[in-house]
Amino acid sequence: MRLLHTSDWHLGRSFHRESLHDAQRVFLDHLVEVVQAEGVEAVLVAGDVYDRALPGLDAVELFDDVLHRLAALGVPTVFISGNHDSARRLGVGAGLIGRAGIHLRTDPGECAVPVVLEDAHGPVAVYGLPYLEPTLVRERFGLAKGGHAAVLGAAMDQVREDLAARPEGTRAVVLAHAFVTGGAPSDSERDIAVGGVAAVPASVFDGVHYAALGHLHGCQTLAPHLRYSGSPLAYSFSEADQRKTMWLVDLAADGTVTAERVGCPRPRPLAPLRDTLEALLTDEKYEEHEHSWVQATLTDPVRPTEPMEKLRRRFPHTLQLLFDPQGSEAEPVRSYAARVSGRADLEIAEGFLRHVRPGAEPGAEELGWLRDGFESVRESGERKAELPR
Repeated sequence: MRLLHTSDWHLGRSFHRESLHDAQRVFLDHLVEVVQAEGVEAVLVAGDVYDRALPGLDAVELFDDVLHRLAALGVPTVFISGNHDSARRLGVGAGLIGRAGIHLRTDPGECAVPVVLEDAHGPVAVYGLPYLEPTLVRERFGLAKGGHAAVLGAAMDQVREDLAARPEGTRAVVLAHAFVTGGAPSDSERDIAVGGVAAVPASVFDGVHYAALGHLHGCQTLAPHLRYSGSPLAYSFSEADQRKTMWLVDLAADGTVTAERVGCPRPRPLAPLRDTLEALLTDEKYEEHEHSWVQATLTDPVRPTEPMEKLRRRFPHTLQLLFDPQGSEAEPVRSYAARVSGRADLEIAEGFLRHVRPGAEPGAEELGWLRDGFESVRESGERKAELPR
């Protein structure tokens, strides 16, 4: 069976306030063309269809259009909700839409209810695991506590139990939206960590023939059967060197996997540039970036006047301006925010304990209290978010 694996469309997202609506429309046109040209038998979309829980009308229209086009092709498509999506809103009308071959998997209670497809070699059971927020789904899986690894592990136990009851030779495919250990993040994913407990081991997906992963925006292979498709468009300058693709996956009769990358259209190159203002404005080596989206980091010892206006004369698509002065007599003291940037909550708390108690490492019991505290805060926030306004 030939599968097309994609994820993280983030419909409605902009790039540093630059609209990506047209670029997202071009991508969806491309996806439909690939489905037709490559003989795709099922499309897998592993979460973050939208960029926010309440998407704008333009984003909803893009989604509605591609649903109609895929349904018209008669190619089954399975979607799961991601951490950016509102599972309830994305899942509205799922039963009715499913009759058209568009399967929306947004309910954690249906993780073990697969979409069963058939090819010449027999059945393929496709299980859709929506993004599972631990504080909201623990009870559903009979767990008193635990993070992402625990709830995803419980969901996969249900999948394996259902698969064991199916005819011998049934091939199993899982869609999941998670941060799997070994994956490489970029700057544009929304953090799903609480004190560093969001990562789940690859072994969670043991027992299935292919796991179509979403959440990380860079295309990557963790194992032959375990892959991230990445986002079809770059959503941060940290993705400047990434080749944006989808996976074209062939699932053999015995469940073995072969896959190749299918490129996605790029609306405009990304160029993170770093130099003095004078060099950026005059050096010929930067000529190739004059029509790129530019992130300029100025290294002048003294901040120049009106740098953005001057940069945009040569690079009209400059979107971000940063400063990193070099060569001054005294390096500026880094702010606390800069020193803890990118560090997980638990790591920051551990550092504070070491600062106030020099020479004394946090004990296992203390770390447990900290984790429980972070979980309680997050759970409180999630409950408040669920309250009607």
